[in-house]
Amino acid sequence: MEDHDLHDRILGELDIRAEPFAVCALQGTCTMGLGRNPGATLHYVLGGQGQLSFQSREPLPLSPGRLVLVPACVTHSLCNAGGGQTGLPACKPAGLNLQEHLEKGEGSGNMVVLCSNLSLGLRNTHGLIDLLRAPLSLDVTTSATAERAVQALMTEMTHPRVGRRAMIRVLLLQCVTEMLRVRIEAHDPAVMWIAALADPGLWLALRAMLDSPGAAHSLESLAAAAGMSRSRFAERFQKAYGTAPMAFLRQLRLARAAQLLSERREPIKRIAQLVGFDSRSAFTRAFTASRGQSPRAFRDGCDT
Repeated sequence: MEDHDLHDRILGELDIRAEPFAVCALQGTCTMGLGRNPGATLHYVLGGQGQLSFQSREPLPLSPGRLVLVPACVTHSLCNAGGGQTGLPACKPAGLNLQEHLEKGEGSGNMVVLCSNLSLGLRNTHGLIDLLRAPLSLDVTTSATAERAVQALMTEMTHPRVGRRAMIRVLLLQCVTEMLRVRIEAHDPAVMWIAALADPGLWLALRAMLDSPGAAHSLESLAAAAGMSRSRFAERFQKAYGTAPMAFLRQLRLARAAQLLSERREPIKRIAQLVGFDSRSAFTRAFTASRGQSPRAFRDGCDT
């Protein structure tokens, strides 16, 4: 099967869910901290100039028409550079009746960003967003497909009609699909896992990990789920995902732990157990090495 056929098959089975949108408006030179969301976050810049800043990676420049998908549990902030007026009201662009967040700074110039929380799934598995490690960005003015979808999305949000929720989901899926295929065509290693999903055997093992990362998986059990020998499974998984199966599972467990720490108030020891760690101390060491802070510090940051 050709690469584009593999990608078509996978992208055709994507599913997306969006929580209510909000408008973030920044007046003058200022920063709006958005914290981290247990799911992914989609941002669309309606007006203004600035950047999206992260704790541990380079910032992304923002300008009108920029669409950015931020992975789950990534702390980020909107930063308005100020300057010229955008021509949009501070907090109610285009008459949108949405939840509003406002930050004020010195000087003039507004930046207005439409934001939503997303979950991305595949074949009835909604942990797929855990595979996204780096933000995806697209200037919709360079893509007729994305530009039309965003314009239609704005119309749906501004003029409520029957089937509005369903239409918004379809239009968002168009936007995210376009972002993914642009990165696939650019051979971005951050999204190469998409083609690997087309391997039926590997998918069975991957789905077992996504559905229940805390289960007592082993190389033997995952190979059995894939219908392969241990050596064959390890070789094919390494080639497809760029990492060994058990190392991948460890990353997935820590990503899921970050979501649970953000969403729940259960004891850290219990969360460690839920994601497959036998002891809190082992979990704390692994989480700290991965995230740069202890589970407790990470959770405390969710409350600030």
